[in-house]
Amino acid sequence: MSLKKNISMHLSLIADMMEFLGENRFKINAFRNGANIIRRLEGDIEQMINDGSLQNTKGIGKGIYSVILEFTEKGTSSEFEKYKNQIPEGIFELFRIKGLGAGKIRKLYTGLGITTLDELEHACSHNKVAELKGFGKKTQEKILEELERIKNIKGKVLLSEAFEIARIISDTLKKNKAIEKIEATGEIRRIREIISKIEFVVLTKSLKTFSKELDNSLNFRELSGNTSSAVFTSPEIFEPEIILYVEQNEGKFIQNLFQTTGSEGFLNRLPLEKISGKEKSEKEIFKSLGVNFVIPEMREEEFHLAPEKLTENSRLDISDFKGFLHFHTLWSDGVETLSAMVGALEDSGYEYCAVCDHSKAAYYANGMNEKRVLEQKAEIEKLQKDYGIKILHGIEVDILKNGELDFPDEFMKTFDFVVASVHSIFNLSEEEMTNRIIKAIENEHTNLIAHPTGRLLLRREGYALNIRKVIDACSANNTAIEINANPYRLDLDWRHLYYAREKNCKISINPDAHSIDDINYIHYGIKIARKGGVQPEEVINTFDLDKFIHFTNK
Repeated sequence: MSLKKNISMHLSLIADMMEFLGENRFKINAFRNGANIIRRLEGDIEQMINDGSLQNTKGIGKGIYSVILEFTEKGTSSEFEKYKNQIPEGIFELFRIKGLGAGKIRKLYTGLGITTLDELEHACSHNKVAELKGFGKKTQEKILEELERIKNIKGKVLLSEAFEIARIISDTLKKNKAIEKIEATGEIRRIREIISKIEFVVLTKSLKTFSKELDNSLNFRELSGNTSSAVFTSPEIFEPEIILYVEQNEGKFIQNLFQTTGSEGFLNRLPLEKISGKEKSEKEIFKSLGVNFVIPEMREEEFHLAPEKLTENSRLDISDFKGFLHFHTLWSDGVETLSAMVGALEDSGYEYCAVCDHSKAAYYANGMNEKRVLEQKAEIEKLQKDYGIKILHGIEVDILKNGELDFPDEFMKTFDFVVASVHSIFNLSEEEMTNRIIKAIENEHTNLIAHPTGRLLLRREGYALNIRKVIDACSANNTAIEINANPYRLDLDWRHLYYAREKNCKISINPDAHSIDDINYIHYGIKIARKGGVQPEEVINTFDLDKFIHFTNK
């Protein structure tokens, strides 16, 4: 996470704690405002802190500036610690509940003495929350739904978070002098979008030495073992669980890597009894089984169910990408200027890009009306003179409830690239939502349907939708469908990629970047695309500029 985001979150949490404690409203608002200012701040915040210019930013007073300086240096602040020490520890769990702000949490605490999730669930189950002033039965039902969601995600993390945890654990383990090799395995090697455990296969020169050094570092405990191999797991405080499969024999290391990679559904269809144990690589194991090698990402049960012509290993790589599409700037809800984003994309080697800020219906995201759209177009024309990368003027236009786009057809001609998305009114029936999106697809100006199911992993289920009908419509109308590479989305779900490819539906992989840091999310989208066997020629971002423009002209 970027320094900018960390500071913004720190200020927001202080505001939440102050509101819970009933502090002065003006002070609470100052911290909330400060968090928003930092989130939307232009330029390099680290440089602004170092040269002192941040304190000249409107809305960042001396008090907030000192908190930022202390947080940057220590990772916390005395202001944060002061309020934290006044709040029951369990209250911080309640801050995780979507739709339950600090004010309502305070009412739960003062009215019912609730300090933990368990106490909240008990109160809801006995109808006490509904009877509390300012809540009611509907709010109580929503709280129960949210508590169930929190239970279901316990011990699970996003793929991006798992990669960071795995990197830290791997770096720590590599200090163990007895280790010869270490490879991530299981869900993280197969690139699952949600990870419930992080696993490694380890090759060691001496199991005894490895075990001794392991005890001195991460406090793992041994689950099983013998003289040549062992399995260790992390302390209970680790979420998700960390598992180490440790081998002293190279052949066993390779075999264990293959088998722990899984998936169970993939392995169950293979003649595993043919493995001799003498194989020196996974490719040799596949050869022993009499089947073609399958990359780890594609080793899911869906691989066996897909048409054979679609099961060739994905060749997709970041080096194939020429266009960077669907990103946001300060013109809507991004945190960087258009110039900064374009410069970063040119430095990354892209040949063309399409800025796609929000349309006017997305008022909560500073969506642009017609006047501001034309002003942005003028800025693009001016910037183009300074950059070698081709800047295309796109829009992320809201799909309205009736399936119409947020701008009239005549005005839609203004744009080089049109991304259509659902951002509101999620509670339609499956038929209504499907028809709504298909109508947008059939609009001659629509080039891409973004994050098609609307899901937010570990946060929100997608809306009711017949995704196959949506894919059929995209294919029939030469409209691409997106794999949104933001780790919270990874939408289109990889399970639908084989169907999309079978229907010759074009795919676009986009980070939906709102900052320069977000540009790197593209790698998660590529990993997910590889799970579905997606090839470079099926992705519009790999088109050269002429071919891309031809595609957008339908």
